[in-house]
Amino acid sequence: MNKKLFWIYILSGAVYFTQGIEGLPGLSLFFYLKEKLHFDPATIMYIGSITGIAWLIKPLWGYLCDNFLTKKAWILLSLLGSVLISVYFGTSAILTIPVLILFISIGNWNAAIRDVANDGIMCVEGKDHGACDKIQALQWTAITVASIIVGLAGGYIADHFTYRVGYLCLIPIYFIIMGIVLRYKSSNAIRETQITQKPLATLISYKALFTDKKFLIACIFLFLYKYSPSFGTPLSFIERDVFKWSGQYMGILGAIISCFEIAGAIMFFKICKKINVQRWLYISVFLGAIISLCYLYFTPVTAVVYGVSFAVLGMFIHLIVMSFMANSTIPEKEATSFALLCSINNLAGTASSLSGAFLYPKIGLHWLIILSALTSFVCLPLIKHLNIKENKCLR
Repeated sequence: MNKKLFWIYILSGAVYFTQGIEGLPGLSLFFYLKEKLHFDPATIMYIGSITGIAWLIKPLWGYLCDNFLTKKAWILLSLLGSVLISVYFGTSAILTIPVLILFISIGNWNAAIRDVANDGIMCVEGKDHGACDKIQALQWTAITVASIIVGLAGGYIADHFTYRVGYLCLIPIYFIIMGIVLRYKSSNAIRETQITQKPLATLISYKALFTDKKFLIACIFLFLYKYSPSFGTPLSFIERDVFKWSGQYMGILGAIISCFEIAGAIMFFKICKKINVQRWLYISVFLGAIISLCYLYFTPVTAVVYGVSFAVLGMFIHLIVMSFMANSTIPEKEATSFALLCSINNLAGTASSLSGAFLYPKIGLHWLIILSALTSFVCLPLIKHLNIKENKCLR
C-alpha cells in the first residue's frame, strides 16, 4: 500500500474511532437524566436536539478549516478542547439543565469541527487517490469498533459507576489520538500551503454551494431521505422500564449489533465499485419504511432480532450515501461542501428528534411509528434527478 495513503487511512480511522468512543459515558448519562433527574423521554430528546446545534452549522466549521490554519491543526485543537470538557464532566458533582446544555454543546463543537476537518482531508486525499469509498468504509468500521467498546464498557460503567468515570476514561484516549494525528503529513502539501496563505478568502467564492442546481437537489434529497419523526428514545424507555434490561445487557447487545455493522462496512469495501447507487437508493427507501413498521411489534425477543438483522444492511446503505456525498464535494472547498451535506443530514436528524418529541405525547408510540414509515417515501421523486453518474468512486 502507498505509504501516504496508509497514513490517510490511519488518520481517518483514528478520528472516527474518537467520535465513536466519545459515547462511553452516554448510557450512564442517560440513566442519570432518567433516574436521578427524572426527565421524561420528550425532555431528553429536546436536550439532545438543542445541544446538537454544532452539527447543524458544519459549513461554518468547513469554512474555517478550508481558510484558516490547517485541517490537521483544527483536529489537534478540538482534541485538546475535548480533554478539557472531559475533565469538567469527570470532576463535577452536580449537573443542572443549563450546565448540561452549555458543556455538551461545547463538546459537540469540538467533535463537529474535528469531524469536518477530517472529512475535508478525506475528500481531498480520497479524490486524489480515487479512494473516497474505501476511506469511508474504513472510517465507519473504526467508529463501529469504538461502538463495540462503548457497548461493553459503557454498559458496565452505567451499572457500577457514574457518567463521571466514563468521561475520565476518555482523557488518555484523546492524548493517544493526538499522537497519531501528529504523525500524519499531507500528501498535498502545496495545496495545503496555498489555502493557509489566503485566510481572508471571500465568501462570494462560495456561491457555488448555493447556486449549483445538482448540488442543491442533493441537499434537498438528503434532508427528505433522512427525515422521519424519531421514536428511538421511547423504545429505550421501554427497554429499561418494561423489559427491565440492565445497562450491561443493553451495552452487550449494542456491541453485538456493532459487530454486524462492521460486516456491512466490509461488504461495502469489497464491492463498492460495482454498486448501482440509484437502484440501491430506491430499494433503501422501501426497506426503511418496512423496518420502521416492524417496531409496531416490539418485545424483548424482536428488539434483539431487529437490531442484529437490520445492522448489516443499515451500514451498507449508509456508506453508499456517504460515499456519494464525498464525491459530490466542490474542489478547494471540500471541507465546506461536504460539511454542508452532512449538516443537511444532521438537520434532518434534529428535525426528526424534535418532531418525535412533540408528537409522542400527542399521538402515542404506534401512530408515531406509522407516521415515521410514511414519511420515508417523500424523497422518492428526487432520486432520478441526483447527479449519480459523475460519482467517480462509485463507478
